[in-house]
Amino acid sequence: MKKNYLISGVILVLVAILGVAFFQEKQAQKPPAKPTVGILQLMSHPALDAIHRGIIHGLEEEGYRPGKNIQIDFQNAQNDQSNLKTMSTKFANEDADLSIGIATPSAQALANTINKKPVILGAITDPKGAGLVKNNQKPGGNITGVSDQAPLKEQLGLIKQIMPKLKTLGIIYTSSDDSAVAQYKKFAKLCQQERIPLKAYSIANTNDLTQVAEQAVRSVDAIYVPTDNTIAGAMQTLVGAANKSKVPVFPAVDTMVKAGGLATYGVDQYQLGVATGKMSAQILKGKRKPATTPIKFFRHGKLIINEKQASYLGIRIPATLLREAQQKGELIK
Repeated sequence: MKKNYLISGVILVLVAILGVAFFQEKQAQKPPAKPTVGILQLMSHPALDAIHRGIIHGLEEEGYRPGKNIQIDFQNAQNDQSNLKTMSTKFANEDADLSIGIATPSAQALANTINKKPVILGAITDPKGAGLVKNNQKPGGNITGVSDQAPLKEQLGLIKQIMPKLKTLGIIYTSSDDSAVAQYKKFAKLCQQERIPLKAYSIANTNDLTQVAEQAVRSVDAIYVPTDNTIAGAMQTLVGAANKSKVPVFPAVDTMVKAGGLATYGVDQYQLGVATGKMSAQILKGKRKPATTPIKFFRHGKLIINEKQASYLGIRIPATLLREAQQKGELIK
């Protein structure tokens, strides 16, 4: 009898071992779960769209193929604050492995909703100033990313080169855009140091732009536009008003030159996206942690000149600048 019990016990143990081995083999055969990445974009305009494309490319360069080994949940808030909150909550509810915010309001909405999973800043001008990180070098939480801080000193120097007889410079920005306000303050200090009179004009939304632009062009020789999503989305409106008075517009962003601006030293928006995608991939792989990953800054921009716009405005671009744009940047004809 004891012998029978012993044999039965051995058989049960063998069955259990074989069962565990079979289960482990099945588990090993299962493909690894696809990580989910939420991408929240404030609105559609060329700069933000270029960043989005760059993010996808950056992820692909790191081996993540959308639909194959990674799931992308892309949401566009169409510049609606309530949409930002709803979409951020969607990412939290679906337990996205990582979320990316394109533009400061998107990043702020994600930061206010997601506390544990990584949040990556997709081209945010002033992460610390916007209250997104404690320190740009040591973020210290679940947030890090890439900054699109424009090379303001280079841009002001370019304006002076193209317009050596400049008397008064105007700046137009959106009062509710934290990034634009931060850039306005920094640009104002630079103008003060260079002793260039600066007149500031702000708008609440695109409905104000035509009236404010028409007011500005009566008092200034040129207009500077910081990294401002509202104005970027309505660049044609600003350029249309400025062209009537033959006043050039110098934007901070490369895509805004293509939309009718005269020239800038701009950071490539697509490459900002690529850097964001690559950083996101490194964090997904566990090779980096947001808390110890410094904010990535692009310190210098490439020269973009809209030669067609210069011709329309009757402005002569120095030959040295034209050569630089042709050889190292971009010349729009």
